[in-house]
Amino acid sequence: MSPFQVDWHAVFVPSMALLELFVRGTAMYLGILVFMRLLNRQKGALSTADLLVLIVVADAAQNAMSAQYTSLTEGIFLVGTIFLWDYVLDRLSYHSPAFRKLLSEPPVLLIADGQLQYRNLKKEMLTRDDVLEQLREQGVDDIKHVRKCCLESDGHFSVIRMDDSAVRPASKGAGVA
Repeated sequence: MSPFQVDWHAVFVPSMALLELFVRGTAMYLGILVFMRLLNRQKGALSTADLLVLIVVADAAQNAMSAQYTSLTEGIFLVGTIFLWDYVLDRLSYHSPAFRKLLSEPPVLLIADGQLQYRNLKKEMLTRDDVLEQLREQGVDDIKHVRKCCLESDGHFSVIRMDDSAVRPASKGAGVA
């Protein structure tokens, strides 16, 4: 076969049933979501579901582009399945408080009235230095000036000073790396 010949049948005709791809994509997405939800809170700017979509779509797209599937149709269909589930879960979270609670971590109190909550730091595997770094990035130089500091579900810290002013998160990388 010449390097410029294309086997159009192999490129576009799936080698397996599209329903099987849908079931496989669904099982992988939901399985990974459950494992990520059971593990510790993500400490970064992306939510768990966003990170999952990026990872799975990148892998599915890579497989389709490198002929791990035997057709582009399979790769495109699998990526579509992943986006479908991401959309469905977003919609369910928006319309259902119970579902939102299932998918999102509640905020975790790290500082209350100037005092570190060491039990919560231990649970989130954060050190005192991690919290101090985040406070400095948000312009707070002393824990005693903090009425409340929480680790939010997206991994960012929210800080309320003793003088009742909320501190805006730093615009670049406010989550724990």
